[in-house]
Amino acid sequence: MSSFYITIWYVYNMETAKKIGKNLKIARKDKKLTQREVANILRMTQQQYSRFENGVFELNYDQILFLCNLYEITPNELFDINQTP
Repeated sequence: MSSFYITIWYVYNMETAKKIGKNLKIARKDKKLTQREVANILRMTQQQYSRFENGVFELNYDQILFLCNLYEITPNELFDINQTP
């Protein structure tokens, strides 16, 4: 694979991570929770959780499902996927 395609993939992936992070932050604030409170629930530091909201770290499947349940949103809402036919 050429470096051009690797660069395009990396930029696209970072944009997606930032969009998901923004949606996490909105959902967390809607529930009136702090980053520290969510981090404690996830058994991590506030700094570690902050990296999810800033798009630096990516969530694994279990974390996605857990946070969607906690924030009462769907994965489609988290990923900003519209399902209009």
